[in-house]
Amino acid sequence: MLGPVILAASRSDRMRRLISAAPVTKQVVDRFIPGEDVDDIVPVVRELADHGLELTMDVVGEDITNPAQAAAARDAYLELVDRLKPLELGTRAEMSVKLSMFGQALEGGHELALSNVRPVVEAAAEIGTTVTLDAEDHTTLDSMFAIHEELRKDFPQTGCVIQAYLFRTEADARRLAESGSRVRLVKGAYKEPASVAYQDKHEIDRAYLRILRTLMQGEGYPMIGSHDPRLIAIGQELAHQTGRKLDEYEFQMLYGIRTDEHLRLAAEGHRMRVYTAYGTDWYGYFMRRLAEKPANLRFFARSMLTKG
Repeated sequence: MLGPVILAASRSDRMRRLISAAPVTKQVVDRFIPGEDVDDIVPVVRELADHGLELTMDVVGEDITNPAQAAAARDAYLELVDRLKPLELGTRAEMSVKLSMFGQALEGGHELALSNVRPVVEAAAEIGTTVTLDAEDHTTLDSMFAIHEELRKDFPQTGCVIQAYLFRTEADARRLAESGSRVRLVKGAYKEPASVAYQDKHEIDRAYLRILRTLMQGEGYPMIGSHDPRLIAIGQELAHQTGRKLDEYEFQMLYGIRTDEHLRLAAEGHRMRVYTAYGTDWYGYFMRRLAEKPANLRFFARSMLTKG
């Protein structure tokens, strides 16, 4: 079980320094994170859109220790919105935000995160797109869902993410499906204790399918976040069974993973959104990508051995 070990390493300063210093690291990281600033990312947006793909963009960085850093994160997203405006992509290019970046963990963090994320949601709406609130570890979720509910009063297209491995998620899914929310369903990528989360892969997969069925049968807009061919195929079948049209749900995958599948689904007429992260504070994001999928770790290790 390498996943928990890698997740622990994602919070280790020593491992951060070791991996960041490896000569091959940048080459490998570029597979998952195509740029460090907004100038890098705009050409990527254009290229993906030209191939019939949609995007959700994440400015990476979660270690916020003071309100000034949280304000800077807000401003980075506002700059992204400003650069997206002339592309006129509408909802084909949305944003994903982690509330930890907006100060959620600081003193008074719930109100601080809400006050910082609201201008981003407002700016996104002005250019015809929206924002999805990413899920983080289980201790943050009550705050995230409360902020999501508050934002939806004025911006009902604001989305949120739920994680199949948490015991609470089936109840969360029923509530969100009834309210007509945009919901991205993922398996989960944080190290969570057995008291709150399934630890066995097969149990997580079964929970994912139960939750996906709830979302497909509900009033909302399901976003299927998975690279698993079996889950993707079942998602298509559930959409057919529940009478959903192609524009009433979508698939989401990470930039750099199963790129051929991105293009295949788009060519078949599915909405296929690519989760595209950029920024200089890439370490935590990168390590979670390794933890999620053993093939990613093998790719990184092989590159370290052959190019380091």
